[in-house]
Amino acid sequence: MTEQSKSGRIGGAGSGRRRKPAAKRSRRTAILASGAAAVLVLGGAGLGYVYVKLDGNIEGVDINAQLGTDRPDDVDDGSMDILVLGSDSRSGDNGAYGEDEGGARSDTAMVVHVYEGHKKASVVSVPRDTLVDRPACTDQRGTAVAAERRAMFNTAYEVGGPACAVKTVESMSGIRMDHYIEVDFTGFKKLIDELGGVEITTTAAIKDSKSHLDLAPGTHTLDGEQSLGLVRTRKSVGDGSDLGRIQLQQAFMKAFIDQVKDVGVFTNPKKLLDLADAATKAITPDSELDSVQELMGFAKGLSGIGAQNVHMVTLPVEYDPRDPNRVVPLEAQSRQVWTALRKDLPIPASATKDAATGKADGVVK
Repeated sequence: MTEQSKSGRIGGAGSGRRRKPAAKRSRRTAILASGAAAVLVLGGAGLGYVYVKLDGNIEGVDINAQLGTDRPDDVDDGSMDILVLGSDSRSGDNGAYGEDEGGARSDTAMVVHVYEGHKKASVVSVPRDTLVDRPACTDQRGTAVAAERRAMFNTAYEVGGPACAVKTVESMSGIRMDHYIEVDFTGFKKLIDELGGVEITTTAAIKDSKSHLDLAPGTHTLDGEQSLGLVRTRKSVGDGSDLGRIQLQQAFMKAFIDQVKDVGVFTNPKKLLDLADAATKAITPDSELDSVQELMGFAKGLSGIGAQNVHMVTLPVEYDPRDPNRVVPLEAQSRQVWTALRKDLPIPASATKDAATGKADGVVK
């Protein structure tokens, strides 16, 4: 592994990437990335003897090589930006969740901004149904993918894979993504089960035939299957939109972060190994995080962030006047969000005022 500079970026000289304080990773909503990676850092050197085994679980994707130099400036301010995607592929073990219609899409997308000092973070969820001007890009096979106006955000991943998803986010935000992390359905489930479940409280009943979730009001410890059902639930909460599902996902992620911090792995080496094994199998990171050593460095940089230090918002949008099943960004408010993150500042409350919501806030605590 190459030596990290004071800014914590992974990579040697001439990598062309932003240098920032070390940090960590995982999946389904912005800091599932941080949560799963935190699993790897707990116990520190105790993982040394299983590095080879765990390294074999990790398959990275070289985003830098695919994107080239046509990207936002690489700003060295001590912050870090990570695109976390959850893929809705139905191939392989994921086939139990529906028919594969030919290509995976980014079912969940979050931009995680870790502030200078790595003590707090903001998470911006991007609704998958958001209509955007998707830039031209190159897919993993080197095939050119044409630009498209008013394309659904999640089609970027479908037509061009991780690099096109990253390029679309960078085009929208003007912010260079330092890292990319993807997690799939099956890996997500197994990771939650290894954790022993995640405790949440519902303030209303949730019964969803598509996600197969049936919860009465009250406190529940969700296993992997139930957790997956919760983050996929849409029609039965709020206004039935993807915006409501995002509100459930954000609430679940805060509970997940706290659960990871409460796991007693220091006194249970087997649990540590099982969690690390599940976490490394659950994700596809960028090529700068595709080893246990790199992930541990990443995790250490995020280990001081608790749920109370994570501010989660949804990209300010409104329902598209031409198609009520789609949303479009509110230009002025979205600009406020991205400008704040570029300047490493908190997202102002005014940025999300009057934006469309899924009306599911508070259903899960």
